[in-house]
Amino acid sequence: MATTSPDNLGKVFKAYDVRGLVGEQLDEELARATGAAYVEVLGVDAMVIGYDMRPSSPSLAGAFAEGATAAGADVTMIGLASTDQLYFASGHLGLPGAMFTASHNPAAYNGIKMCRALAQPVGMESGLAEIRDRVAAGVSTGGGPQRSIGAISSHDVLQAYAAHLLTLAPVTGRRLKVVVDAGNGMAGHTAPAVFGRLADQVEMVPLYFELDGTFPHHEANPIEPDNLVDLQKAVIAEQADIGLAFDGDADRCFLVDERGELVSPSTLTALIAARELAKEPGATVIHNLITSRAVPEIVTELGGTPVRTRVGHSYIKATMAETGAIFGGEHSGHFYFRDFWRADSGMLAALHAMAALAESNRPLSELLASYARYPLSGEINSTVADQDAVLAALEASYGGRDGVSIDKLDGLSVSHQDWAFNVRASNTEPLLRLNVEGKDETTMARVRDEVLAIIRSGK
Repeated sequence: MATTSPDNLGKVFKAYDVRGLVGEQLDEELARATGAAYVEVLGVDAMVIGYDMRPSSPSLAGAFAEGATAAGADVTMIGLASTDQLYFASGHLGLPGAMFTASHNPAAYNGIKMCRALAQPVGMESGLAEIRDRVAAGVSTGGGPQRSIGAISSHDVLQAYAAHLLTLAPVTGRRLKVVVDAGNGMAGHTAPAVFGRLADQVEMVPLYFELDGTFPHHEANPIEPDNLVDLQKAVIAEQADIGLAFDGDADRCFLVDERGELVSPSTLTALIAARELAKEPGATVIHNLITSRAVPEIVTELGGTPVRTRVGHSYIKATMAETGAIFGGEHSGHFYFRDFWRADSGMLAALHAMAALAESNRPLSELLASYARYPLSGEINSTVADQDAVLAALEASYGGRDGVSIDKLDGLSVSHQDWAFNVRASNTEPLLRLNVEGKDETTMARVRDEVLAIIRSGK
């Protein structure tokens, strides 16, 4: 089956990116056709392209560039990059862009994240469906007599990216010792550039900075606790102030405190929201529906306006644009900044945490204590045979209970004054994702186990 067949396109064009198995679902033919379709659908005359450290990324990015130039667009290649570095290039240069990465997915996968100029999102509801349909209808990727061929050039933006981030979250105060686990992903490329500018302020201890898309040490997926064990051990052994873990394309960041304990992304969302609201009192802050209810509580207490949205960067960015929000956070470890073209940046989130810590004389665990109000389950994934049937069973079980409310903004959200949970289908993998919180650990564990029993009975 050709990768450009409608059947395959329906599988690899997701809600807000393209992603699939290299060779089987995503190859140079599809990348080339997508490049041409992207230019035609969006009316692009110039663009930037970056790629991660996966073995297939350079050739796929090159094929996309061939399709884009055949359709008449000039292409600026920024080379190896994190996804937020590509977003920086899009904003800094005022150009639309494409990033070749499969983020946290295993080595066999790759993908394409596309944006308009100034890092504006391209999702299924904002151009991606039309690009998919244009590929399915057939696009010319060999140029032609009626259109000129675009040029390809190179431009290194790494140092400009690092300098810009530090203008948004300068780190001053006490000196910090920081362990950084790049997971053999793109933080091994960006962290030296950023932390190199903080040599007097930060002692960095690197873990797995060698760029290796086969992920020889652990998967570059920090939402899974098993992938943070090495970082936790290193923070304790080094007596570090903080540990940072990045995913494969470094657009997500997770924290470990000085005790080696994991920090919930919801807690980091609340901390950054407080910092941003201190700069702009009364501003709007976006949080997605699986973020802890502590986030909207804290935003409201600080005089800000919390706005709830669906999971996914295209939805967050669109809502930020509509509301003028200063900041947005997702429980998956994505953090979005109005001053960074409303794009997400794991490195900028890390710098905010480090800046807050350096300004304080308290350890990270104490600094964050007031932002972590409710016990959380973390994300629990389950593979089930019939996702819709499981969601229907959960709704039937909880819908009639006293004090329970249900909404379906994204998957199934069930709320009670003492607890809440959300179950939603993954946009990138055949999984149901569960997140639970409760007023105390006992309540959270009870609800978690009840819901999991229903989910896993439907396997």
